Amino acid sequence: MSDTQTLIENRPPSVAALFLERVAATPDAEAYRYPVPPAAGQGPDDWKSLTWAQASDRVYAIAAGLIELGVEAEQRVALASSTRVEWLLADLGIMCAGGATTTIYPQTNADESAFILSDSESRVLIAEDAAQAAKAVEKRAELPDLAKVVVVDPAGVQADDWVITLAELERRGAAYLEKHPQLIKERVGAITKDQLATLIYTSGTTGRPKGVRLPHDNWAYMAKAIAATGLISGDDVQYLWLPLAHVFGKVLTSGQIEVGHVTAVDGRVDKIIENLPVVRPTYMAAVPRIFEKVYNGVAAKAREGGAAKYKIFQWAAEVAREYAKVSQDNFRRTGTHAVPFGLGAKHKVADTLVYGKLREAFGGRLRACVSGASALSPEIGYFFAGAGIHILEGYGLTESSAASFVNPGEAYRTGTVGKPLPGTEVRIADDGEILLRGPGIMEGYHRLPDKTAEVLESDGWFHTGDIGELSPDGYLRITDRKKDLIKTSGGKYVAPAEVEGQFKAVCPYVSNILVHGADRNYCTALIALDELAIQDWANDNGLAGKPYAEIVAAPQTVEMVDGYVRQLNEGLQRWQTIKKFRLLPRDLDVEHGEITPSLKLKRPVVEREYKHLIDDMYAGTREA
Repeated sequence: MSDTQTLIENRPPSVAALFLERVAATPDAEAYRYPVPPAAGQGPDDWKSLTWAQASDRVYAIAAGLIELGVEAEQRVALASSTRVEWLLADLGIMCAGGATTTIYPQTNADESAFILSDSESRVLIAEDAAQAAKAVEKRAELPDLAKVVVVDPAGVQADDWVITLAELERRGAAYLEKHPQLIKERVGAITKDQLATLIYTSGTTGRPKGVRLPHDNWAYMAKAIAATGLISGDDVQYLWLPLAHVFGKVLTSGQIEVGHVTAVDGRVDKIIENLPVVRPTYMAAVPRIFEKVYNGVAAKAREGGAAKYKIFQWAAEVAREYAKVSQDNFRRTGTHAVPFGLGAKHKVADTLVYGKLREAFGGRLRACVSGASALSPEIGYFFAGAGIHILEGYGLTESSAASFVNPGEAYRTGTVGKPLPGTEVRIADDGEILLRGPGIMEGYHRLPDKTAEVLESDGWFHTGDIGELSPDGYLRITDRKKDLIKTSGGKYVAPAEVEGQFKAVCPYVSNILVHGADRNYCTALIALDELAIQDWANDNGLAGKPYAEIVAAPQTVEMVDGYVRQLNEGLQRWQTIKKFRLLPRDLDVEHGEITPSLKLKRPVVEREYKHLIDDMYAGTREA
């Protein structure tokens, strides 16, 4: 048996047990950094730290407080909060109490929050602030199982017998621990690997969300398997901003506890650019939309600098892509990243002019980024790779505890999601669907045995719903969602995500794009532009000061986007090309239900909302 197999197979039953081990091993090492905004609201944030011992004091107090409230093994405690250090402490507290965390996105409305709280039979809700608590208070009559609401930020909250603060819960827990000093050790020691640890409701692109049941063993396996890849070490500094209600953000906490590195946590997306030079992370995870926004922002800024500066950027971007492709191809064949002398010389010049500044914007120490949740355009991936910002694409689902595949360090291949984590099996079905089996696969859907049976076979193989291809040496490439593949009326198949990704690499102003064409005789697209980027363009094109809706309706904007669509079409097969498009009057967003909190497109919602625009693009045509 290899060292890796031993590491994984001898895993403890829970991450709670791993946390106790981590605290005992490195009590005085830094565990978390978190921002504290200045009192007056002006100036930069003051970043504070918690050691593992300090974190454990709060975690154990939260756990004991929940136990005093009556939380028993596997009983659900819901967390409705943005990403912040208290989310991490509360989640660990719930697990150390033997309970199970139900995650709720803070953007979830009162009706859906009530559904999740009711369906999960959550006993306690830990809410971030008055706004999150108010959703439960509004629906209290529909939530007979909910015994208590605990609020992290108490401003504006009216405490009563049902609503208490997190500080009060911790005070009660600390006092309870004084009387029962062995309580946490006993609770954690009683956890079995099959006990429920987390109930994550898929934000879903259609219908009601389903609760995915992830037992403790899923997270213990993930912790050991991620460590076994060698991609992270105890010397790392992770910048964690992803939504922790999403499985991608949640899995990052398991690997950290296993290796013991520092995590700087701040979920405010508008602070990412400001935080990176302060945190100076060695690695971070993100969704493709973030890399697209950075790329588009850099391109738009270069364009603002005038024709000469934009020409330099375009040249540097092409050099980066060529350098990355040649370097990766050579590594695959020879084991070295060597490139021809001429290309290396051009790359050195481009590095001085463009890439170095880009790396500094990421903090200057970034060894790698992990990208997941949806597909990253290969052209954008190659650009960053050539610029020295290595994006390791990975793949997984809520149902597989997020991390099923990841690219292996310097052997990464842009456009693939890498190889399976140690202990995870994969096979491709006859219709191209990716099937997974291993210790990361869910127990099933909460209270939905029929839905579970649809995707989980009796021998453990899970049907992902994604279409993919495996290379001879085990690298997986995702081609599309099974249900999203378009078949035109001419019988040709189109993978919309592939076309959409290519357009994002071509057009620096796009925010979201949806390609349509199922049962039609040609493909069309709905395109939403990035508000900040298009405002800058508008200032230079006779539309300064105009609102977004007027800018996208202007003929010169349509003409500009049409140029990028024609450029896209040059690289597509005839049946893939976009024959017509419409610019949307606003960007797609979570609030309107058009994208999920993890920034995935909800195709049916967008197609319903803008049916009139789609119909208009096919008006007067004879459908086959």
